[in-house]
Amino acid sequence: MKKRLLNRRQFLVALSASTVGALYLTRQAFEQPVTSSPSSDHYVSKEGLLDVSLDARYRSVNLAGREARLYSYNGSLPGPRLEVKPGDTVRIRFTNNLPDPTNLHYHGLHVSPSENADNAFLEVPPGETFTYEFTIPQNHPAGTFWYHPHRHGLVAKQVFGGLSGLLIVRGELDDIPEIQAAQEEFLVLKDFALGDDGHIQPPNRMERMMQGREGSLVTVNGSVNPNFSIPEGGLLRLRLLNASSSRFYRLMLQDHPLYLIATDGGALGEPVELKELLLTPGERAEVLIRGEREPGEYLLLNLPYDRSDMGMMGGGMMGGGMMGRSRSTSPDRSATLATLTYKDRVKSLPLPEQLIPVEALPEPQKVRRFTLGHGMAPGQGMAFTINGKTFNSERIDTQVRLNTVEDWEIANEGMMMGFDHPFHLHTNAFQVISRNGKSESYRGWKDTVPVPPGDVVRIRIPFKDFPGKAVYHCHILDHEDLGMMGVVKMQQLGQS
Repeated sequence: MKKRLLNRRQFLVALSASTVGALYLTRQAFEQPVTSSPSSDHYVSKEGLLDVSLDARYRSVNLAGREARLYSYNGSLPGPRLEVKPGDTVRIRFTNNLPDPTNLHYHGLHVSPSENADNAFLEVPPGETFTYEFTIPQNHPAGTFWYHPHRHGLVAKQVFGGLSGLLIVRGELDDIPEIQAAQEEFLVLKDFALGDDGHIQPPNRMERMMQGREGSLVTVNGSVNPNFSIPEGGLLRLRLLNASSSRFYRLMLQDHPLYLIATDGGALGEPVELKELLLTPGERAEVLIRGEREPGEYLLLNLPYDRSDMGMMGGGMMGGGMMGRSRSTSPDRSATLATLTYKDRVKSLPLPEQLIPVEALPEPQKVRRFTLGHGMAPGQGMAFTINGKTFNSERIDTQVRLNTVEDWEIANEGMMMGFDHPFHLHTNAFQVISRNGKSESYRGWKDTVPVPPGDVVRIRIPFKDFPGKAVYHCHILDHEDLGMMGVVKMQQLGQS
């Protein structure tokens, strides 16, 4: 039976009276050995195989210089960085020592969504070990990817609590001489909410049901305002991941342009100069910074970005995109994320003129429209919907044929409360064709794209290689858990 959604007046009344709350585990449920968090591990494939063990549990870790009780992989925040190459086999023995079921999603990887690969429908019960194994395709692009839990209903809780890690695919982009010469840093942006006792704080009920949970402690690689260096005349390559469950980052480096060289799914055709860069939850970007200013200290800032405006319309060709709009989570001031310090001097290094050509996709064989909305569902509370439906793992919402290209129009019509929705598709990357009918100024591969209220974003998707069921959803993870997710089935022509 289709759930009935309430009208605007009923919605507001129900919202104010709602008693829906997040169920958090009590301290007594966390009787795990107390350990200190080591520095983040780093595992690299050898002779075509990445073979690692990951353990997820609630434990004491060092976060920004204080003891905190968080979820972690192998006791580190962020989790171990995994590095592979195209053609490698990935084998991960995953042990769930959490008190809840969980699983692993390999965000952005073009691998099978079935069986023991990137299977969002798989569940690993508490106390059990499961072995993931899959192969990175030989033609897989180099890029910055990541892994995190994807057990529906618990995703926001587990990611917000600390579970995430980088997954790097090395390849053609890394072989470009100017890129090879650049110093490389990995920046995982993540916020936390801790009580005085160091435990995860339950989310504010209204926050969870509106913009999603956010924490006041904002970290880079588990630290507050870490320092990174660049030699005068040199190049610095920053790999950036927004691993927050809800927080947006509008990034600017004082007195330095950012030269964008890669988005979610890999390299651009050439560097793109930006003054600022918006990363919504789940998005990644790679930028180059030139050491061409007076030696000193320069701040990496998170500029204001207001996600709370009710009914605010999207603006401009880049509205909500890489350059973002001047709306802020902290309207009154910017926040310092990290400090860049000039150290030493090298012979001046040029920017690369060309990177990796971006494939021009053919015209689509089919065009679909997906409407992102919300309301109150009787017996459920707040509901986030795609095409008027909340998530049902047993229902196929969209059927596509392999070896075809489709255009999806993602329309954010949730004007009542003004929610931004970063739209994420598993398994197959896409290109953003237009926003509100205006072509994007440059083309790159994406798997997550922001869709502010009132915007219509058109994406072009080549469905290839892997049959099976995958999902698409809002990457504000509370919105996903509250229903904004659909199931896509990919099949060969002639299959039923």
